[in-house]
Amino acid sequence: MRLLVTRPASEGARTAAALQALGHQTLLAPLLRIEPLAADFGPGPWDGVIMTSANAARALRDHPRRDELLPLKLFAVGRSTAQAARACGFEDIVSADGDVSDLLALLVRSAGGASRLLYLAGADRRVDLGAALVGTQIDTIVIYRAGADARLPAEIEAAFAAGQIDGVLHFSPRTAATFVTAVAALATAALALPQFCLSAAVAKPLQAAGARDLRIAARPDEAGLLELIGRA
Repeated sequence: MRLLVTRPASEGARTAAALQALGHQTLLAPLLRIEPLAADFGPGPWDGVIMTSANAARALRDHPRRDELLPLKLFAVGRSTAQAARACGFEDIVSADGDVSDLLALLVRSAGGASRLLYLAGADRRVDLGAALVGTQIDTIVIYRAGADARLPAEIEAAFAAGQIDGVLHFSPRTAATFVTAVAALATAALALPQFCLSAAVAKPLQAAGARDLRIAARPDEAGLLELIGRA
């Protein structure tokens, strides 16, 4: 298949390589730009660190307080985030291997003795971990933000117009919503194509826009999405 990958550039290149290894052709249209922020963590200490995106680990790499955090236990939402945290220098890593609800369950089981955790978050968050985890203080620090590009590259618009795309991959609700905006002005049936979604939450903006061929991964990670495409 000829598949469009819409996730940010660094992650999109990795996904494209994995798809090509499976015999697919890929096109890249990064609809979000990840921008690290000079976050002020405030005074510690903390008992552990939470990350719900690999982008948090990448944003931490050049932060002046990175080395202070590396000895702490790292709670990651999934495998990609855990891998990025390991590349950042963390060694004591526990992964929920799922989505935010799985991470919350992991924190309830594994962080019972922690009195204070540092959540390195993005500017756009769907869940308030501090409100959801009773009995533990969560210091939420925004360490990156995602800027949207609500216009597809000209070559991608041309590929849609020529019927040269067989499906689209979506990894986040915001990316999916940005894609809906980007294709709204195109005189094509882009939303009629198979939309391969990481989760039901990712599929919601597409469904609201009228997409009907929504295919949702059994597990909310890249491997689950690749398995979904393999069955297509």
